Amino acid sequence: MSFIIKILVTAVAVYLAAYLLPGVAITDVTTTIIVALVLALLNTFIKPILVILTLPITLLTLGLFLLVINILIIKWAANLVSGFEVDSWWSALLFSIIVSVISSILSTLFADKD
Repeated sequence: MSFIIKILVTAVAVYLAAYLLPGVAITDVTTTIIVALVLALLNTFIKPILVILTLPITLLTLGLFLLVINILIIKWAANLVSGFEVDSWWSALLFSIIVSVISSILSTLFADKD
């Protein structure tokens, strides 16, 4: 799947998650695409560093600390992108779970059938 399709799938997932959750607000479609790009960049470059640095606590919590890392990534994206607001840590957690599920479903629907 090409990068642009992945970003568009993530943008749709972000828009649906923001629509479903009362603690998450996105102003317009352009902001949605920017949020998808920022999340892709943070997940590509920052998240692996955080996972490596927090490996001991992740092992102690049997992987549950990865949810905290996801929350931090979402909250950081909300700080970087104007027009994207996440009210609480619980909203960020639910947002990351919903985006992951919707992205997974849409990715399987639009996957190449090679």
